[in-house]
Amino acid sequence: MSIRKRLILSNIAMILIPVISLFLIEIVIGYILFVAFQGNMDEVNVNSFMQIRFTAIGGVLILTNGLLTYYVSKSIIQPISKLSTAARRISTGDLEYSVKSDKKDELGELSNNFENMRLQLKEAEKAQEAYEKNRQELIAQISHDLKTPLTSIKGYVQGIQDGVANTPEKLEHYTETIYQTANDMNELIDELFLYSKLDLQQEKLQFEEVDLYAFFVDFIEEMSFFLEKKNGKANLSAEKAENYIVHADREKIRRVVLNIIQNSMKYMKEEPQKIQVSLENSENEVVVEIKDNGSGIDEADIPFIFNNFYRTDASRNSETGGSGLGLSIVKKIIQAHGGTVWAKSQLHKGSSIYFTLKKAV
Repeated sequence: MSIRKRLILSNIAMILIPVISLFLIEIVIGYILFVAFQGNMDEVNVNSFMQIRFTAIGGVLILTNGLLTYYVSKSIIQPISKLSTAARRISTGDLEYSVKSDKKDELGELSNNFENMRLQLKEAEKAQEAYEKNRQELIAQISHDLKTPLTSIKGYVQGIQDGVANTPEKLEHYTETIYQTANDMNELIDELFLYSKLDLQQEKLQFEEVDLYAFFVDFIEEMSFFLEKKNGKANLSAEKAENYIVHADREKIRRVVLNIIQNSMKYMKEEPQKIQVSLENSENEVVVEIKDNGSGIDEADIPFIFNNFYRTDASRNSETGGSGLGLSIVKKIIQAHGGTVWAKSQLHKGSSIYFTLKKAV
C-alpha cells in the first residue's frame, strides 16, 4: 500500500474509530447504568455517567491516535533510517550493507532503487580493481617487451664498439640484427598505440559498405604470393551469388584479417601451409571463419587468446611470441563494429578464428 493511501486511511480511521467507539460506549454505559439504577438516576448518578463517558472517549482518542501514529510513523521512519545508515556506510566505502525491500510503497521502491545503485557501485568497484590490476600487468608486460629488444640492441652496439664485429660479414649481421630489433620495437609501439586508442574508444572508424566476397578474393590473391614460397595456399569458401555486403571500416577489417593470418602463420611449421576463409550468411550478419592447419591451441588457452599480451607460447621467443596484442586488437576492432569474435581449436589439427559483422541495411 502506498504511503499516500496509508495516510488517508489513517486519518479516516482517526475519525471513524472514535465516533464508532463513542456510539458503543454510550450504549454500553447507558445500558449498565439503566439496569443498575433501574431507570432512577439522580443528579449524582448523571454526573458519574458523564465522567465515565468523557474518560472513555478521551481514552479511545488517545489510544487510537497513539496506535495509528506509531504504526504510520514506524512504517515510514524505519525505512528512512535504514536508507540513512546505508548512505553513511556507502560514503565510507562500505558497499556490503543491503537495503533491499519487499514493500510495495514509495519507500520500498526507493529502497530497491538504492539497492540497485549499491550493487552497481559494487560492480563498478570490482571493475575498477580488475582494470587497475590489468593496467599494472600491462605496464609490466610493456616494460618487459621493450626492455628485451633494447638490451639486445645495446649488446650488439657494444659489440661493434668493442671491435667484436671485426669482419664485414659480422658487421653486416650485427647492423641487420639491430635494424630488425628496432623495427620490431617500432611495430610493438604502433600496436600499443592502436590498442590504447581502441581501448579508450578514440579510434574513429570510417564505415562504408564492404563486399566481403570481393574483399577476400583480393586479399587471398595477395596472400597467395607469400604462401607459395612455403608451398602453401589460401582458399575462399563462399557462395558468389550470396549477399556478403557489410557495414564496416575496410582498413580496420583488413587489419583484423592480417592479424589473424599472421598469428596463424607463426604456428604453421609443417608444409604445405593452408589458410581457409569461409563466409556464412545469416539474416542480419555475416560470419567469417579463418582456418589454418597449424599446431592448434590447447583447450585451456582458448578462453584467453584474445586477452592483451597473452601468449600460448610461454617462452615468449621472437619467432612465435610476437607482441601479444594481435588478437587483442582483433577483438577490440570487431567489438567496435558491434560484432563478436571467438575461436575453436584442437591440438595438432589447426585452429579457426570466427568473427561476425553486421550486414549493410
